[in-house]
Amino acid sequence: MIDALVIGAGPAGLMAAEVISARGHSVVVAEAKPTVGRKLLMAGKSGLNLTKNEPTDAFLDAYPNLPDSLKASLQSFGPPDVIAWAEGLGQSTFTGSSGRVFPKTMKASPLLRAWMGRLTAAGVDIRTNWEWLGDNRFETPEGQQQLSAKTTILALGGASWSRLGSNGKWVDHLTDIAVTPFEPANMGFIVEWSEHMARHFGAPIKSVALKAGDTNIRAEFTISKRGVEGGGIYGVSRALRLGAKLHLDLLPDLSENDIRSRLAKGGKKQSLSNRLRKTLKLDPAKIGLLNEFARPLPVDLAPVLKNLPIPLAGPRPLDEAISTAGGVRFDQLTDTLMLKNQPGWFVSGEMLDWEAPTGGYLLTACLATGKTAGEGAVEWLSQPAP
Repeated sequence: MIDALVIGAGPAGLMAAEVISARGHSVVVAEAKPTVGRKLLMAGKSGLNLTKNEPTDAFLDAYPNLPDSLKASLQSFGPPDVIAWAEGLGQSTFTGSSGRVFPKTMKASPLLRAWMGRLTAAGVDIRTNWEWLGDNRFETPEGQQQLSAKTTILALGGASWSRLGSNGKWVDHLTDIAVTPFEPANMGFIVEWSEHMARHFGAPIKSVALKAGDTNIRAEFTISKRGVEGGGIYGVSRALRLGAKLHLDLLPDLSENDIRSRLAKGGKKQSLSNRLRKTLKLDPAKIGLLNEFARPLPVDLAPVLKNLPIPLAGPRPLDEAISTAGGVRFDQLTDTLMLKNQPGWFVSGEMLDWEAPTGGYLLTACLATGKTAGEGAVEWLSQPAP
């Protein structure tokens, strides 16, 4: 019998394996895909955002309706700890102007290779192409197999990016556990564009403020054939999912009176597009948005430039979302993330019912809850056998 079985080889599962193996316990990690850390590697293609270097209160405020046990995990393993952990793997980091922390290589692969080297040296047994069937049963290349373990840590992810392993199918194996239904988080939204907007597909919309309900952020996003996506949209996606309407401030550094004054100085013989471009420095994509959603244009353009409504036709599908909301409810768990009705079984990562914006918050919470679950498993293993 092995000491600990970790199911899922993403950041949460690998962190749990690291914590347990560091205490001298035998660990098997079972992963359904052919390789480990696939979502981590995909996230790192455009630069692996490890965490967000900011004051603790501001960091914790990024997690809506923060459960006490998740708060405790993040306080135990927050941004400084993530940075120290990455640098302990030989990955020097830097903090960008926005507070986001990246490895100097910008890539996930060197960190993952170093991490796997550490786990291998600690004796962690990684088994790939092992698909969980419930309990401790697996479908493997050698047929169905069952493992016997003193403790089990579930780290099976949420329900987005199923091609990388997070498909939410584990819900079918935890029928006696209360699970909040999955919803997309950090996702794009569908816009039913007219044919006139086709020329702007792929255009970035920069230097704007996005407003949705009580959320108001300065960010950028991208116009795509399917709608709107990118960091700015992800930042307001929760409010939009909950029913808020999206409005843009196309000129957040100018007041309405500033806009009126500048437009009044434009030549009367110029076309409106030229006046918007020359006096307000609006690019073609922003002018396209104005024409798409504000026609017939009012005489006084200032209010609509400061509060342009963008009608949305719903979120992009769940599987396209960067992350998901929903999962195993925290009231089903102890403070160490152990299932109350299944002693010795722990849950971590995106399987849990929490959500956060992009910007390092997602990865930090996965690592932090993996550490908490691993520590809980170590505590469980230290108890005398019944």
